[in-house]
Amino acid sequence: MWTKRRKTEIRNATLPCVVGKWRIVVAALMLLQVVTVMPAQAQCAAENKAFTGGEKVEYDLYFNWSFIWNKVGLASLNTTETAYEGKPAYRLDLLSVGSKRTDFFFKMRDTLTCYVTQQLEPLYYRKAAEEGSRYTIDEAWYAYNDGVSYVKQQRTWPWKDRPVEHAEHNDSRCIFDMLSILTQARSYNPDDYRVGDRILFPMVDGRKVEEQTLIYRGRENIEANDKKTYRCLVFSFVEKDKKGKENEVITFFVSDDKNHLPIRLDMYLRIGSAKAFLKKATGTKYPLTDAVVKK
Repeated sequence: MWTKRRKTEIRNATLPCVVGKWRIVVAALMLLQVVTVMPAQAQCAAENKAFTGGEKVEYDLYFNWSFIWNKVGLASLNTTETAYEGKPAYRLDLLSVGSKRTDFFFKMRDTLTCYVTQQLEPLYYRKAAEEGSRYTIDEAWYAYNDGVSYVKQQRTWPWKDRPVEHAEHNDSRCIFDMLSILTQARSYNPDDYRVGDRILFPMVDGRKVEEQTLIYRGRENIEANDKKTYRCLVFSFVEKDKKGKENEVITFFVSDDKNHLPIRLDMYLRIGSAKAFLKKATGTKYPLTDAVVKK
């Protein structure tokens, strides 16, 4: 899934929640303000080798309470071919929904949407997050000019009388969000990576753009909820705390085939840990059986 590309910074060394961290997928992509999207520059373009329109993936979500794993909801990731401002594009929708049992303790309805060009350049991103009594909508509009990536961000509070918050950022590298990074990363070739290699990239996070890090961990066989075991590439998403210590936030297990489909996600939260297991996948570009471990 995540491997070398053009000028993405890669360094050798040790390489996106039930609540807030579910949205970093697999980890993982609309309109209160209009931004003119300028012609995309080559620094963000990539060849799509891994997916096509019509792909639908379902996951079971689990949370650990007192050493017991409980199913707390479902997640789905759907990809469609569409148009954005009159031009061909892909749309990705990631939905995570807590079960009725979970709603009694904490209601969670997260919907992420993104549009990318057929060359996988980010165009638009929207995250609607209903978590407990909090409901926010974050949006990002991307533009490109003279080799520079620009993003305009906006946060609204539909349930509260709070002003709309705006922010703007630019970078000489491509700026991603939780879903658009997934579209590009699935087409990268992992063969040149060594265990411990790091992948650095700027990513939209709420009203900010933050430097993010993925670390390649190697390969591992993982059992999914479709009763199959898959050969997987393993990547860690890490963040630094206030003391500068690097902590693992989420571990991605991605099918080691041409699909590079997320098979399992392990999330490490302040209030415990959570996991997402592949339940069903249809419409994949290549047979997913290519990564199944024969017993």
